[in-house]
Amino acid sequence: MQLPIRLDGASGKNLQTRIAGQIRTLILDGRLAPGARMPASRELAADLKVSRNTVMGAYARLVAEGLIEAREPAGTFVTARPLHEGPSVLPLAPSHFAAPEPRRQGRHLALRVQSHQVLPPHASELPFDFWVGRPDARLFPLRLWQSLLMRMLRGNARHLCDYGDPQGLHALRVAIATHVGATRGIATEPGRIVITNGIQEGLNLLACLLIKPGVQVAVENPCYRGAANVFINHGATLLPVRVDRDGIDPARLPEAAALVYTTPSHQYPLGATLSLPRRQALLDWARASGGIIVEDDYDSDFFYDGTPLPALKSLDRDDVVIYLGTFSKSLGAGLRIGYMVLPADLVEPSCHAKALLNNCQPWLEQAALAAFIAEGGYAQHLRRMRQSYAARRNHLCAGLAHFLPQWWVDGREGGMHVVVHLPAHEGSAGEVETLARARGVGVYGIDKGNALMLDVAADDPLRRVLLLGYAALDETEISEALLRMRRALAATPALA
Repeated sequence: MQLPIRLDGASGKNLQTRIAGQIRTLILDGRLAPGARMPASRELAADLKVSRNTVMGAYARLVAEGLIEAREPAGTFVTARPLHEGPSVLPLAPSHFAAPEPRRQGRHLALRVQSHQVLPPHASELPFDFWVGRPDARLFPLRLWQSLLMRMLRGNARHLCDYGDPQGLHALRVAIATHVGATRGIATEPGRIVITNGIQEGLNLLACLLIKPGVQVAVENPCYRGAANVFINHGATLLPVRVDRDGIDPARLPEAAALVYTTPSHQYPLGATLSLPRRQALLDWARASGGIIVEDDYDSDFFYDGTPLPALKSLDRDDVVIYLGTFSKSLGAGLRIGYMVLPADLVEPSCHAKALLNNCQPWLEQAALAAFIAEGGYAQHLRRMRQSYAARRNHLCAGLAHFLPQWWVDGREGGMHVVVHLPAHEGSAGEVETLARARGVGVYGIDKGNALMLDVAADDPLRRVLLLGYAALDETEISEALLRMRRALAATPALA
């Protein structure tokens, strides 16, 4: 560690005093925190180009003052509680961090900054949490992933020192092109794919390229809050289109919309699958209007009843659909790898935008994931997860029918959550959320479940919708959670 010590113009006779004084200031103003390791005397002497005896003399003074202490053989450290008079941390001099002038307090921000809920909104972890979109970490292929990481590092560690292609590792783009062709019916090539830091970064990249203040964007109502806020923050005007059991209705799309954001495979949050006629009508709208469709295929890896419909992008013959995919639901959000399948004219601009944002994705995880997909490990992992999640979904639906038969369940065909419609006498979703949380169970209304309702009245039935994510809970945990919910409702006459 190098300390910010300056000895310019110091004479030889007071070097020790100057060094001790500057270290003392660093400690007392809090820039050297209690318990921080000090540089070794030999190391600091070399940095300052002074003799080691000079540094040792300075350290001896500071030890005598109770500011630092030697812990053999570990080294020298700032004491946990420096022994000096006055406050434990002195105020910083104006030259360090001057307080902002009052006229600067109301800064003009370029973005109307809003964000979505990434973590469950609880002060502490709940024993039984139906948080939406969270995979079960217990099912992660840990040993195989560790093996892949080590294999990638052997002989390839130099890549850790290089920037990568902003478009993403070529091997991973090849693997993804093969995967989406087989599983989602998308005929594409690696050159049309850009690797992103999850779908969220993909949305931001597209907004940078396509949205200017005043651009009108049609969104499902309700819709994913993370997408809506990206569009709002870039100055778009949102045009909400109410969804029904068949998803968004293209016949209701406003003529002024330049872009449509949709989740056709498993509408978020209500779980509908966009019907084939509506998919074709949506493509016809884009062709006729010159608009763009953004398809968010966030959890399409999980479909349990029959064969899923191919992606909307698979029907795109006019290059009007931008497809967003992710590994956050199948592997884990902490991996931070998603991808876009783009129209030809947007590939190069997206790569430039990606380079400006963060240069590239980390190489190691891309390389491991490319091998994981190409060698069949990912397909095998998905089969295991589908089996586990289907069993959990079935158990949850059966448990709801048994413990809470008055709750109507929908959106169960695929994905990682079901939608529960509460009867009117049980109050709002927010009331049930609070009741469940008191019993250690996390359930979520649309507002708390990372979704956004636009122009929805206070007494709208959507206010009585709960989202239950079942992927991260096993059957025993689901049963216990539902039992607690039934007891909580029974103990609350107003909601029973």
